[in-house]
Amino acid sequence: MAILNLSFAACGFLGIYHLGAVGAILRHGDRLVGSLRACAGASAGALVAAVMITAPDKLEHCTDFTYRFADSVRRQRLGAVTPGYDFMLTLREEIEEILPADAHSLASDRLHLSLTHSKSGKNHMVSRFTSRDELIQALLASSFVPVYAGLKPVEFRGQKWIDGGFTDSLPILPVGRTITVSPFAGLQDVCPIHRGRYNTQLRLANMNVMFSVENIKRLNQALFPPSSGGMKSLHEEGFNDAVRFLTREEWMS
Repeated sequence: MAILNLSFAACGFLGIYHLGAVGAILRHGDRLVGSLRACAGASAGALVAAVMITAPDKLEHCTDFTYRFADSVRRQRLGAVTPGYDFMLTLREEIEEILPADAHSLASDRLHLSLTHSKSGKNHMVSRFTSRDELIQALLASSFVPVYAGLKPVEFRGQKWIDGGFTDSLPILPVGRTITVSPFAGLQDVCPIHRGRYNTQLRLANMNVMFSVENIKRLNQALFPPSSGGMKSLHEEGFNDAVRFLTREEWMS
């Protein structure tokens, strides 16, 4: 089998879809996992890519946290932007808990994170990490949506950064085949089936998505998470879409 990579799209709380897809890949995709060279991602996709590379055994833990995190944001009067609610601190504490001590060693050259430079607005891909703390800062930088998650961009290597989803929301790696995962219906390998009447495509920060009511709804849910039932449905959909992809490629085990 050729060299394979996995790339996870930026998608906020729809990252629960990614976790469902990873669950299916770990359970049924032995051939894919055996040929997996690297993972890439932006924002929530970066966090899931980091789990896949450094702590796949913590998948269930991450899923439980995502449900709890969505629940705590839903309970705030103004969601994540409620004064006094520290979105980034909650995220940091969880990343600290999930990543193993040697995460930076496991991640170097195998984890590719998309970041946006806050001054120039240019995209940067980061794949080398000198310490666990540096890796955590890179993950936080890739996930920082200005105003929504706070007012000060995240500092990483002496520069200020914001969400990688603004400039490259679905990174494609230069070597091997990159399998793309996205909770938005479009042209990705693992994504929901487009059920809209129109077949108009949009290109959003390197990701091809269909113009549909469903995708507009999901864009909203990325920042304002749906009910716990809605989150569970997204998780199941991610699992089922990944199984469909593995079946199509004849990689099911």
